[in-house]
Amino acid sequence: MSSISSRAVAACGSTQSHRDVIGARVPHRRGVSVSDTHAQQDSLRRNLGLNRRQFIAASTGVAAATALPLALPGTAQAEEVPVADPAAAALPDDRSALVPASQRGIILYTVRDAVSRDPNASPHPSGFKEVFAALAAIGYKQIEFAGYTQHANAEGGNNLESVAGATLLRSWLDANGLRAQGNHGFIPGSWPLSTADLDRFKRTLEIANILGMQHVGTGSDPTNSNFKADWDVAIAKWHALGELATAAGLKLYTHNHDAAYNFLLDSGPLDALGRPTRSSGIRKLEYFLSQTDKHLVFLEMDLFWAHVAQYKFSNYTAADGTVVQDIFDPFTLIRDNQKRYPLFHIKDGKANPAIANGYDMVPLGTGNINYREFFERVKIRDKHHPMYEQDNAPNGADPAQSLGLAQLSWNNWADMREDRYYE
Repeated sequence: MSSISSRAVAACGSTQSHRDVIGARVPHRRGVSVSDTHAQQDSLRRNLGLNRRQFIAASTGVAAATALPLALPGTAQAEEVPVADPAAAALPDDRSALVPASQRGIILYTVRDAVSRDPNASPHPSGFKEVFAALAAIGYKQIEFAGYTQHANAEGGNNLESVAGATLLRSWLDANGLRAQGNHGFIPGSWPLSTADLDRFKRTLEIANILGMQHVGTGSDPTNSNFKADWDVAIAKWHALGELATAAGLKLYTHNHDAAYNFLLDSGPLDALGRPTRSSGIRKLEYFLSQTDKHLVFLEMDLFWAHVAQYKFSNYTAADGTVVQDIFDPFTLIRDNQKRYPLFHIKDGKANPAIANGYDMVPLGTGNINYREFFERVKIRDKHHPMYEQDNAPNGADPAQSLGLAQLSWNNWADMREDRYYE
Protein backbone atom coordinates (compact mmCIF):
# COMPACT_ATOMS: atom_id res chain seq x y z
CA MET A 1 0.00 0.00 0.00
CA SER A 2 1.33 3.44 -0.83
CA SER A 3 2.11 5.83 2.00
CA ILE A 4 -0.46 8.52 2.80
CA SER A 5 -0.55 11.62 4.95
CA SER A 6 -2.67 11.89 8.06
CA ARG A 7 -4.61 14.71 6.42
CA ALA A 8 -5.45 12.45 3.51
CA VAL A 9 -6.80 9.88 5.95
CA ALA A 10 -8.89 12.51 7.72
CA ALA A 11 -10.22 13.93 4.46
CA CYS A 12 -11.33 10.52 3.23
CA GLY A 13 -12.82 9.58 6.59
CA SER A 14 -10.74 6.40 6.48
CA THR A 15 -10.05 4.29 9.54
CA GLN A 16 -7.86 1.85 7.61
CA SER A 17 -4.70 2.42 9.65
CA HIS A 18 -4.46 4.28 12.93
CA ARG A 19 -0.70 3.85 12.66
CA ASP A 20 -0.59 6.46 9.88
CA VAL A 21 -2.03 9.22 12.07
CA ILE A 22 1.19 10.18 13.84
CA GLY A 23 3.72 8.54 11.54
CA ALA A 24 2.53 10.61 8.60
CA ARG A 25 3.47 9.45 5.10
CA VAL A 26 4.93 6.15 6.20
CA PRO A 27 4.35 2.81 4.48
CA HIS A 28 1.47 0.72 5.74
CA ARG A 29 2.73 -2.12 7.89
CA ARG A 30 1.26 -4.87 9.97
CA GLY A 31 1.15 -3.63 13.58
CA VAL A 32 2.08 -5.74 16.57
CA SER A 33 -1.02 -6.17 18.71
CA VAL A 34 -0.88 -5.46 22.41
CA SER A 35 -1.94 -9.04 23.16
CA ASP A 36 1.02 -10.33 21.08
CA THR A 37 3.33 -7.94 22.89
CA HIS A 38 2.17 -9.13 26.31
CA ALA A 39 2.66 -12.74 25.26
CA GLN A 40 6.26 -11.88 24.35
CA GLN A 41 6.73 -10.08 27.65
CA ASP A 42 5.26 -13.00 29.62
CA SER A 43 7.71 -15.37 27.95
CA LEU A 44 10.64 -13.11 28.80
CA ARG A 45 9.35 -12.65 32.37
CA ARG A 46 9.14 -16.41 32.93
CA ASN A 47 12.63 -16.92 31.53
CA LEU A 48 13.92 -14.32 33.99
CA GLY A 49 12.05 -15.93 36.89
CA LEU A 50 10.12 -12.73 37.72
CA ASN A 51 6.48 -12.16 38.64
CA ARG A 52 4.59 -9.46 36.74
CA ARG A 53 5.20 -6.74 39.33
CA GLN A 54 8.94 -7.43 39.42
CA PHE A 55 9.13 -7.49 35.65
CA ILE A 56 7.35 -4.16 35.21
CA ALA A 57 9.38 -2.56 37.99
CA ALA A 58 12.59 -3.72 36.31
CA SER A 59 11.54 -2.43 32.92
CA THR A 60 10.23 0.94 34.27
CA GLY A 61 7.76 0.94 31.43
CA VAL A 62 10.39 1.38 28.71
CA ALA A 63 10.69 -2.29 27.83
CA ALA A 64 6.95 -2.48 27.35
CA ALA A 65 7.02 0.52 25.05
CA THR A 66 9.97 -0.60 22.94
CA ALA A 67 8.31 -3.98 22.38
CA LEU A 68 5.58 -2.14 20.51
CA PRO A 69 6.11 -0.80 16.96
CA LEU A 70 6.92 2.67 18.33
CA ALA A 71 9.97 4.62 17.19
CA LEU A 72 10.98 6.65 20.21
CA PRO A 73 11.68 10.36 19.73
CA GLY A 74 15.30 11.21 19.19
CA THR A 75 16.08 8.04 17.24
CA ALA A 76 16.76 7.79 13.54
CA GLN A 77 13.22 6.46 13.08
CA ALA A 78 11.55 9.23 15.07
CA GLU A 79 9.35 10.33 12.17
CA GLU A 80 7.76 6.89 11.90
CA VAL A 81 5.70 6.78 15.08
CA PRO A 82 2.90 4.26 14.58
CA VAL A 83 -0.24 4.67 16.62
CA ALA A 84 -1.90 1.76 18.34
CA ASP A 85 -5.38 0.78 17.26
CA PRO A 86 -7.51 1.80 20.27
CA ALA A 87 -9.57 -1.37 19.83
CA ALA A 88 -6.42 -3.37 20.58
CA ALA A 89 -4.79 -0.89 22.93
CA ALA A 90 -6.56 -2.04 26.09
CA LEU A 91 -5.60 -5.34 27.64
CA PRO A 92 -8.28 -8.04 27.34
CA ASP A 93 -9.67 -7.36 30.83
CA ASP A 94 -9.92 -3.61 31.42
CA ARG A 95 -11.47 -4.31 34.82
CA SER A 96 -7.97 -4.82 36.24
CA ALA A 97 -6.77 -1.43 34.98
CA LEU A 98 -6.09 1.04 37.78
CA VAL A 99 -7.52 3.75 35.52
CA PRO A 100 -10.28 2.68 33.13
CA ALA A 101 -9.49 3.40 29.50
CA SER A 102 -12.49 5.72 29.36
CA GLN A 103 -10.93 7.97 32.02
CA ARG A 104 -7.45 8.42 30.53
CA GLY A 105 -7.03 11.97 29.33
CA ILE A 106 -4.40 14.43 28.13
CA ILE A 107 -4.00 18.18 28.38
CA LEU A 108 -3.26 19.68 24.98
CA TYR A 109 -0.37 21.68 26.43
CA THR A 110 1.61 18.44 26.10
CA VAL A 111 1.19 18.50 22.31
CA ARG A 112 1.01 22.28 21.88
CA ASP A 113 3.60 22.16 19.09
CA ALA A 114 1.32 19.92 17.05
CA VAL A 115 -1.71 22.13 17.67
CA SER A 116 0.16 25.29 16.69
CA ARG A 117 2.21 24.18 13.68
CA ASP A 118 1.49 25.12 10.08
CA PRO A 119 -0.30 22.28 8.27
CA ASN A 120 1.04 23.60 4.97
CA ALA A 121 4.64 23.22 6.13
CA SER A 122 4.56 19.85 7.92
CA PRO A 123 3.48 16.30 7.10
CA HIS A 124 2.69 15.73 10.80
CA PRO A 125 -0.73 16.19 12.43
CA SER A 126 -1.34 19.92 12.74
CA GLY A 127 -4.14 21.91 14.34
CA PHE A 128 -6.95 20.79 16.60
CA LYS A 129 -8.78 18.58 14.11
CA GLU A 130 -5.80 16.42 13.19
CA VAL A 131 -4.40 16.29 16.73
CA PHE A 132 -7.78 15.10 18.05
CA ALA A 133 -7.69 12.26 15.51
CA ALA A 134 -4.13 11.35 16.50
CA LEU A 135 -4.90 11.31 20.23
CA ALA A 136 -8.08 9.29 19.76
CA ALA A 137 -6.16 6.75 17.68
CA ILE A 138 -3.69 6.30 20.55
CA GLY A 139 -6.60 5.63 22.90
CA TYR A 140 -7.14 8.87 24.83
CA LYS A 141 -10.77 9.57 25.65
CA GLN A 142 -10.67 12.88 27.52
CA ILE A 143 -9.20 16.26 26.66
CA GLU A 144 -8.22 19.29 28.69
CA PHE A 145 -7.69 22.41 26.61
CA ALA A 146 -4.84 24.87 27.13
CA GLY A 147 -6.46 27.69 25.20
CA TYR A 148 -8.27 27.72 21.88
CA THR A 149 -5.66 28.99 19.40
CA GLN A 150 -3.93 27.09 16.63
CA HIS A 151 -2.01 27.97 13.46
CA ALA A 152 -3.90 30.33 11.18
CA ASN A 153 -3.64 27.87 8.28
CA ALA A 154 -5.33 25.07 10.20
CA GLU A 155 -9.00 24.41 9.52
CA GLY A 156 -11.11 26.90 11.47
CA GLY A 157 -8.42 29.57 11.60
CA ASN A 158 -6.24 30.88 14.39
CA ASN A 159 -8.62 31.69 17.25
CA LEU A 160 -11.56 29.41 18.03
CA GLU A 161 -12.51 31.15 21.28
CA SER A 162 -15.99 32.04 20.03
CA VAL A 163 -19.39 30.40 19.76
CA ALA A 164 -18.68 29.41 16.16
CA GLY A 165 -15.18 28.20 16.99
CA ALA A 166 -16.36 26.18 19.99
CA THR A 167 -19.11 24.61 17.88
CA LEU A 168 -16.49 23.52 15.34
CA LEU A 169 -14.22 22.14 18.06
CA ARG A 170 -17.13 20.23 19.57
CA SER A 171 -17.88 18.60 16.22
CA TRP A 172 -14.28 17.37 15.97
CA LEU A 173 -14.32 16.08 19.54
CA ASP A 174 -17.55 14.19 18.93
CA ALA A 175 -16.29 12.74 15.65
CA ASN A 176 -13.31 11.24 17.47
CA GLY A 177 -15.15 10.00 20.56
CA LEU A 178 -13.44 12.56 22.81
CA ARG A 179 -14.86 14.39 25.81
CA ALA A 180 -13.60 17.83 26.85
CA GLN A 181 -13.31 18.05 30.63
CA GLY A 182 -11.72 21.43 31.27
CA ASN A 183 -9.58 24.30 30.07
CA HIS A 184 -6.66 26.29 31.35
CA GLY A 185 -8.17 29.59 30.39
CA PHE A 186 -9.25 33.01 31.54
CA ILE A 187 -9.61 33.96 35.19
CA PRO A 188 -10.26 37.68 35.78
CA GLY A 189 -7.36 39.63 37.17
CA SER A 190 -9.55 42.38 38.56
CA TRP A 191 -11.22 42.41 41.96
CA PRO A 192 -13.86 43.68 42.34
CA LEU A 193 -14.59 42.40 38.85
CA SER A 194 -14.47 44.94 36.05
CA THR A 195 -17.28 44.88 33.52
CA ALA A 196 -14.89 43.75 30.80
CA ASP A 197 -13.53 40.90 32.92
CA LEU A 198 -17.01 39.80 33.96
CA ASP A 199 -18.22 39.73 30.35
CA ARG A 200 -15.18 37.77 29.22
CA PHE A 201 -15.55 35.25 32.04
CA LYS A 202 -19.21 34.72 31.14
CA ARG A 203 -18.11 34.07 27.55
CA THR A 204 -15.57 31.55 28.88
CA LEU A 205 -18.42 29.71 30.63
CA GLU A 206 -20.57 29.78 27.49
CA ILE A 207 -17.77 28.27 25.40
CA ALA A 208 -17.13 25.58 28.02
CA ASN A 209 -20.78 24.54 27.85
CA ILE A 210 -20.73 24.38 24.05
CA LEU A 211 -17.70 22.10 24.31
CA GLY A 212 -19.57 19.86 26.75
CA MET A 213 -17.20 20.44 29.66
CA GLN A 214 -18.01 19.74 33.28
CA HIS A 215 -15.17 21.92 34.57
CA VAL A 216 -13.56 25.24 33.75
CA GLY A 217 -10.34 26.55 35.21
CA THR A 218 -6.87 27.98 34.95
CA GLY A 219 -3.28 26.84 34.84
CA SER A 220 -2.25 29.39 37.45
CA ASP A 221 -2.34 29.54 41.24
CA PRO A 222 -5.05 31.74 42.85
CA THR A 223 -2.31 34.17 43.89
CA ASN A 224 1.48 34.14 43.90
CA SER A 225 1.64 35.77 47.32
CA ASN A 226 2.96 34.14 50.51
CA PHE A 227 0.74 36.24 52.78
CA LYS A 228 -2.59 35.30 54.33
CA ALA A 229 -4.20 38.67 53.56
CA ASP A 230 -3.64 38.20 49.82
CA TRP A 231 -4.99 34.67 49.94
CA ASP A 232 -8.11 35.99 51.70
CA VAL A 233 -8.66 38.34 48.75
CA ALA A 234 -8.20 35.46 46.31
CA ILE A 235 -10.69 33.37 48.29
CA ALA A 236 -13.33 36.10 48.04
CA LYS A 237 -12.81 36.41 44.29
CA TRP A 238 -12.92 32.67 43.70
CA HIS A 239 -16.14 32.40 45.68
CA ALA A 240 -17.75 34.95 43.36
CA LEU A 241 -16.40 33.23 40.24
CA GLY A 242 -17.47 29.86 41.62
CA GLU A 243 -21.02 31.11 42.01
CA LEU A 244 -21.04 32.21 38.36
CA ALA A 245 -19.62 28.88 37.20
CA THR A 246 -22.05 26.87 39.31
CA ALA A 247 -24.98 28.85 37.92
CA ALA A 248 -23.74 27.86 34.45
CA GLY A 249 -23.60 24.18 35.46
CA LEU A 250 -19.79 24.06 35.69
CA LYS A 251 -17.18 23.38 38.37
CA LEU A 252 -14.50 26.06 38.70
CA TYR A 253 -10.99 24.78 39.44
CA THR A 254 -7.51 26.08 40.08
CA HIS A 255 -4.25 24.31 39.26
CA ASN A 256 -1.12 24.21 41.39
CA HIS A 257 2.57 24.68 40.89
CA ASP A 258 5.07 23.92 43.63
CA ALA A 259 4.91 27.34 45.33
CA ALA A 260 1.21 26.93 46.14
CA TYR A 261 2.10 24.12 48.55
CA ASN A 262 4.72 26.18 50.35
CA PHE A 263 3.83 27.40 53.85
CA LEU A 264 1.56 30.40 54.36
CA LEU A 265 3.10 33.36 56.20
CA ASP A 266 0.45 34.08 58.82
CA SER A 267 2.18 34.52 62.20
CA GLY A 268 5.29 35.73 64.03
CA PRO A 269 7.03 39.12 63.90
CA LEU A 270 5.93 41.59 61.24
CA ASP A 271 8.21 42.96 58.54
CA ALA A 272 8.61 46.65 57.71
CA LEU A 273 5.37 46.57 55.72
CA GLY A 274 3.41 45.01 58.57
CA ARG A 275 3.30 41.53 57.08
CA PRO A 276 3.89 38.30 59.05
CA THR A 277 7.24 36.57 58.59
CA ARG A 278 6.52 33.12 60.05
CA SER A 279 3.99 30.34 59.65
CA SER A 280 1.44 28.42 61.67
CA GLY A 281 2.28 25.39 59.52
CA ILE A 282 -0.59 25.44 57.03
CA ARG A 283 0.30 25.37 53.36
CA LYS A 284 -1.07 28.08 51.07
CA LEU A 285 -3.33 25.95 48.91
CA GLU A 286 -4.46 23.93 51.93
CA TYR A 287 -5.60 27.20 53.49
CA PHE A 288 -7.41 28.07 50.25
CA LEU A 289 -9.04 24.64 50.29
CA SER A 290 -10.18 25.03 53.90
CA GLN A 291 -11.68 28.49 53.37
CA THR A 292 -13.50 28.03 50.06
CA ASP A 293 -16.98 26.58 49.67
CA LYS A 294 -16.79 22.90 48.73
CA HIS A 295 -19.75 23.36 46.40
CA LEU A 296 -18.27 26.33 44.52
CA VAL A 297 -14.50 25.92 44.23
CA PHE A 298 -12.49 22.87 43.14
CA LEU A 299 -8.86 22.02 42.54
CA GLU A 300 -6.75 20.19 40.00
CA MET A 301 -3.62 18.70 41.53
CA ASP A 302 -0.51 18.54 39.38
CA LEU A 303 1.24 15.56 40.96
CA PHE A 304 4.65 16.51 39.59
CA TRP A 305 4.60 19.99 41.12
CA ALA A 306 3.15 18.56 44.32
CA HIS A 307 6.18 16.27 44.59
CA VAL A 308 8.48 19.19 43.86
CA ALA A 309 6.79 20.98 46.78
CA GLN A 310 7.35 17.90 48.92
CA TYR A 311 11.04 18.03 48.03
CA LYS A 312 11.52 21.80 48.44
CA PHE A 313 9.23 22.74 51.33
CA SER A 314 9.78 20.24 54.12
CA ASN A 315 9.94 22.61 57.11
CA TYR A 316 8.72 26.00 58.30
CA THR A 317 9.65 28.55 60.94
CA ALA A 318 6.97 28.69 63.63
CA ALA A 319 5.85 31.86 65.40
CA ASP A 320 8.32 31.27 68.25
CA GLY A 321 11.23 30.88 65.83
CA THR A 322 11.59 27.11 66.03
CA VAL A 323 12.01 25.16 62.80
CA VAL A 324 9.39 22.45 62.39
CA GLN A 325 9.68 19.58 59.94
CA ASP A 326 6.51 18.86 57.97
CA ILE A 327 6.66 16.57 54.92
CA PHE A 328 3.91 17.22 52.40
CA ASP A 329 1.82 14.16 51.44
CA PRO A 330 -0.21 14.95 48.31
CA PHE A 331 -1.82 11.49 48.20
CA THR A 332 -3.31 11.88 51.67
CA LEU A 333 -4.54 15.40 50.92
CA ILE A 334 -6.42 14.11 47.89
CA ARG A 335 -7.73 11.05 49.71
CA ASP A 336 -9.20 13.26 52.43
CA ASN A 337 -10.72 15.73 49.92
CA GLN A 338 -11.62 13.56 46.95
CA LYS A 339 -14.69 15.54 45.96
CA ARG A 340 -12.65 18.75 45.86
CA TYR A 341 -10.11 17.29 43.41
CA PRO A 342 -11.98 16.23 40.26
CA LEU A 343 -8.95 16.64 37.98
CA PHE A 344 -5.29 15.66 38.15
CA HIS A 345 -2.21 16.25 36.05
CA ILE A 346 -0.47 12.92 35.75
CA LYS A 347 3.04 14.18 35.13
CA ASP A 348 5.98 11.93 35.97
CA GLY A 349 9.36 12.95 37.37
CA LYS A 350 12.72 11.28 37.78
CA ALA A 351 14.53 12.19 40.99
CA ASN A 352 17.49 14.51 40.41
CA PRO A 353 18.89 16.11 43.58
CA ALA A 354 21.33 18.12 41.46
CA ILE A 355 18.57 20.54 40.40
CA ALA A 356 16.47 22.91 42.50
CA ASN A 357 13.16 21.15 41.83
CA GLY A 358 14.54 17.72 42.69
CA TYR A 359 12.90 16.09 39.66
CA ASP A 360 13.26 16.04 35.87
CA MET A 361 10.05 15.73 33.85
CA VAL A 362 9.90 12.38 32.03
CA PRO A 363 7.25 10.30 30.20
CA LEU A 364 4.58 8.72 32.36
CA GLY A 365 5.70 5.44 33.87
CA THR A 366 9.44 6.10 33.52
CA GLY A 367 9.99 8.24 36.63
CA ASN A 368 10.00 7.91 40.41
CA ILE A 369 6.52 9.21 41.23
CA ASN A 370 4.57 6.18 42.39
CA TYR A 371 1.48 6.42 40.22
CA ARG A 372 0.48 2.82 40.90
CA GLU A 373 0.19 3.66 44.60
CA PHE A 374 -1.64 6.88 43.77
CA PHE A 375 -4.21 5.16 41.58
CA GLU A 376 -4.67 2.39 44.15
CA ARG A 377 -5.32 4.92 46.93
CA VAL A 378 -7.44 7.28 44.83
CA LYS A 379 -9.86 5.09 42.96
CA ILE A 380 -10.32 6.69 39.54
CA ARG A 381 -13.88 6.40 38.34
CA ASP A 382 -16.29 8.73 36.55
CA LYS A 383 -15.87 11.53 39.11
CA HIS A 384 -12.10 11.85 38.56
CA HIS A 385 -10.33 12.98 35.40
CA PRO A 386 -6.57 12.36 35.25
CA MET A 387 -4.76 14.16 32.43
CA TYR A 388 -1.32 13.13 31.21
CA GLU A 389 0.96 16.15 30.95
CA GLN A 390 4.61 16.57 30.06
CA ASP A 391 5.74 20.17 29.75
CA ASN A 392 8.93 19.27 27.87
CA ALA A 393 7.34 16.86 25.39
CA PRO A 394 7.61 19.23 22.38
CA ASN A 395 11.00 19.28 20.65
CA GLY A 396 11.61 21.62 17.74
CA ALA A 397 14.28 19.33 16.32
CA ASP A 398 11.93 16.33 16.44
CA PRO A 399 8.39 17.26 15.37
CA ALA A 400 7.09 13.75 16.10
CA GLN A 401 8.27 13.77 19.72
CA SER A 402 5.28 15.12 21.63
CA LEU A 403 2.76 12.78 20.02
CA GLY A 404 5.26 9.94 20.28
CA LEU A 405 5.59 10.52 24.02
CA ALA A 406 1.80 10.69 24.29
CA GLN A 407 1.77 7.18 22.78
CA LEU A 408 4.52 5.89 25.08
CA SER A 409 2.86 7.34 28.17
CA TRP A 410 -0.53 5.90 27.23
CA ASN A 411 1.06 2.45 26.83
CA ASN A 412 2.71 2.68 30.25
CA TRP A 413 -0.53 3.96 31.77
CA ALA A 414 -2.49 1.04 30.33
CA ASP A 415 0.03 -1.35 31.93
CA MET A 416 -0.75 -0.09 35.45
CA ARG A 417 -2.92 -2.89 36.80
CA GLU A 418 -4.44 -3.92 40.11
CA ASP A 419 -2.35 -6.08 42.46
CA ARG A 420 -4.01 -9.31 41.41
CA TYR A 421 -2.73 -8.80 37.85
CA TYR A 422 0.91 -8.85 38.99
CA GLU A 423 0.86 -12.07 40.99
